[in-house]
Amino acid sequence: MPSPSSSAQAAREALAARLRDLRLDAGLHGRDLAALCGWHPAKTSRIENSKTAPSDADIRAWCAACKADDQAPDLIAASRAAGSLYIQWKRLHRTGLRRLQESYVPLYERTRSFQVYCNTVVPGFLQTEGYATALLKTVATFRETPDDVSEAVAARLARSHVIRGGDRRFSMLVEESVLRFRIGNAEVMAGQLGHLLAVMSLPSVSLGVIPFAAPRTLWPLETFNIFDAEEAAVETLSAQVTVTAPGEVALYVKAFSELQKMAVHGARARGLMTGAIDALNC
Repeated sequence: MPSPSSSAQAAREALAARLRDLRLDAGLHGRDLAALCGWHPAKTSRIENSKTAPSDADIRAWCAACKADDQAPDLIAASRAAGSLYIQWKRLHRTGLRRLQESYVPLYERTRSFQVYCNTVVPGFLQTEGYATALLKTVATFRETPDDVSEAVAARLARSHVIRGGDRRFSMLVEESVLRFRIGNAEVMAGQLGHLLAVMSLPSVSLGVIPFAAPRTLWPLETFNIFDAEEAAVETLSAQVTVTAPGEVALYVKAFSELQKMAVHGARARGLMTGAIDALNC
């Protein structure tokens, strides 16, 4: 699997190449453009080598120097799109957790086919109030965000309505470890595992579990979501990464297919869940 930030890097490099081409088409050397823009020549080099992301003002100045003002709006849009592919959680959570939960709603509502893989926690679509509260409290504490956990939990539960309405299909895979990691107390975990048993009966949901003992044909990966096989969202410790390059999205689709081959469904998956519930009382 490629680095999940490679789509973002590719987008930054494509923007840098377009800016370099503008300079070359204008017959300007790097130092000439820097003089026209009023900055150090090293800045031109950093932008063209995608070491520094240009601001909107930088792009306008660049286009003006190259007598290509008409291209500035398109390049600014491309720059903002590249910036949205890799966003640190610190930035996403700067005003708390609720707003981020709500921001996913338009994407969820327009998506018809979801493929979800989680190796650490229960997918957000399937979380109970108690589990989501315990989890988001740890997130807020670790990332030192404003405390709006109650509002964020309400927003997460509200957006989960998509699994019960509309013509949508949810294929979800979790590692067996997800059933065993203690998020919240035993009562919270028992309620969450019981909820998983209940949602397995929904016609829109296919929930598989990859057992500890399953022979691995693919190593455990970072949590990822695929939307209509056109876009993937990947979660790392430090950032949320949006993958849109078709070749990379195809790799995540392929990975999901391989992981699915290792998973058990139906009665065998329910057996792993009831086993995890029984273990809570040990």
